Amino acid sequence: MHLINKALSEYGVKEIVGSKDNRRILKYFNDLGFDGEKLKDETAWCSAFANWVAKTSGYEYSGKLNARSWLSIGESVVNPEVGDIVVFWRESPLSWKGHVAFFIKATKGYVYVLGGNQGNKVCIKAYPKNRVLDYKKLNKLWKN
Repeated sequence: MHLINKALSEYGVKEIVGSKDNRRILKYFNDLGFDGEKLKDETAWCSAFANWVAKTSGYEYSGKLNARSWLSIGESVVNPEVGDIVVFWRESPLSWKGHVAFFIKATKGYVYVLGGNQGNKVCIKAYPKNRVLDYKKLNKLWKN
């Protein structure tokens, strides 16, 4: 299955407010070897979602929960295609914080991405282009 189709199949998955957790989000953590019960759905899960989509689709993945871990995965590209990874900075370009999601399209000033933990759910959202750190094309590890 192509990355973007796998990601789209999760569209609308969202956090449950309060002490309950969405089992689906916990699965993203668990399938990567993290303890979802301990992390809960309030833990920043954009990278867990991207990792889960890539891993279960047979592509390389970072295996880490920080968004910037994706900067060392795949190949940098200038003209991203649907399904490529987009890594953004958060707070400051120099901070460790970031966001990671799958490329949908770009306009003059914005990049539209499909990602997890965007407004606490899997959805498509626009981010300013000036927050992009890199676009990455992931390599396929196995055929499915």
